[in-house]
Amino acid sequence: MAPTEFFMWGLCLILVFAHYQGAQGEESIPGLGINWGALASHTLNPNVVVNMLKDNGIKKVKLFDADSWTLSALSGTDIEVMVGIPNDQLSKFAGSSGDAEAWVRENLTKHIHNHHGSVNIRHVSVGNEPFMKGYKGAYVKTTFPAMQNIQKAIDKAGLGDTVKVTTALNADVYESASDKPSDGDFRSDIYDAIKQILSLLHERNSPFLVNIYPFLSLYQNDNFPEEFAFFDGQGRTIQDKDAQYSNVYDANLDTLVWSLRKAGYPDLRIVVGEIGWPTDGNKNANNYNAKRFYQGLLKKMVHKKGTPLRPGAMEMYLFSLTDENLKSIEPGNFERHWGIFGYDGRPKFPIDFSGQGQDKWPVAAKGVVYQERQWCVLSSDVKNLSLVPSALDYACAGADCTSLGFGCSCDKLDLAGNASFAFNQYFQTRDQSVEACDFNGMGTIVKQDPSKGSCLFPIEIESSGDMVRAMRAIGSILIGLALFFVTFT
Repeated sequence: MAPTEFFMWGLCLILVFAHYQGAQGEESIPGLGINWGALASHTLNPNVVVNMLKDNGIKKVKLFDADSWTLSALSGTDIEVMVGIPNDQLSKFAGSSGDAEAWVRENLTKHIHNHHGSVNIRHVSVGNEPFMKGYKGAYVKTTFPAMQNIQKAIDKAGLGDTVKVTTALNADVYESASDKPSDGDFRSDIYDAIKQILSLLHERNSPFLVNIYPFLSLYQNDNFPEEFAFFDGQGRTIQDKDAQYSNVYDANLDTLVWSLRKAGYPDLRIVVGEIGWPTDGNKNANNYNAKRFYQGLLKKMVHKKGTPLRPGAMEMYLFSLTDENLKSIEPGNFERHWGIFGYDGRPKFPIDFSGQGQDKWPVAAKGVVYQERQWCVLSSDVKNLSLVPSALDYACAGADCTSLGFGCSCDKLDLAGNASFAFNQYFQTRDQSVEACDFNGMGTIVKQDPSKGSCLFPIEIESSGDMVRAMRAIGSILIGLALFFVTFT
């Protein structure tokens, strides 16, 4: 792209940001936040995302790291922030208070005491689902010591009254042999570690952060009653002592309540760290079900219904803000489709964050820059389709093809259509490089949108990294112009 194009593009972005900075939409439900992940090949500019949060009245956000650019974009706003420490850093902080103090200085103090505008950081999640069964105990011995050292470092920095440590735990840390909440208890293999964490959370008045996914109950069990995953009370109910349950969310959270009671912490505050519904990658993952799920959840939240054992207001972070095409699909192809908004910040379905139940679309991201309007597809000149499957497999090995499965948004395509979709995904992920649309001569670049029905052939956005390079180029041009005028005027 030529420097002049860089300049005009950057200037437009600056004007967009300036125009929308400070805009505020209708406020969301008190206690409602959203997860903001960044496992994507092309991420939205953090300033664009922050303005989208503000336009939709979202006051709380949960991050999975402490990326400096993201936090800088949140500075000067009143958005409450939870930052994260990835699991692969737990052993370092568990074994070194010095490393913990350095992390706090660089990722908390610098942003909270920034003279350009502080970031409203309130929590640090040390680890993300570190006790999940799939990790086979890899982080059981390091999570609590890491939490301790980070909290001590926070206290030493003088931030202990406002910033609290917790850890995001998967709902599999507790279980019930009978599937009734009252039989719930923490898993025996992690019981001692959980008790240490509970003691710290209680001492510091920090929340127990738990991720609950009704969708997974449906996904993992073909015999699970579908209606029990939603909130509109159309299915069966479960009676447990004096409590009646009409949905799996209530039953799951109250299983945790019983587990906390048995561990000696009956009143510990609970915050749901992740809850949501995917829109593709599985027969039950679609916009209709996602809309239905969120409608019921937000209605329940705004009316402060809580659960039978924890009635009243709820705190939770929806999962997730946008799709992430680099997430692992080991749990299932749906993992890349949790976003309420698509990869480009466009909403997928109506959702009312205020909880009033209005059938309205949320505000899309503004200032998003797309790459050229072109696609890579299987050439119509290809007559021998026997070579197509290997090319399709090659493309899918290097791009996201999770929309092609049974029951997914693109499952009606034939072999040629599947190949075209895969070719385009590969092509877009590589910034529309001509070489990325070769496939041994079977690919061709077209200008007419090949999308069919529910199957969208996307055009990739300019990534936030590209924007940084663009703005640097603009900066160089402006400096050059300034020097020119100083020298020759």
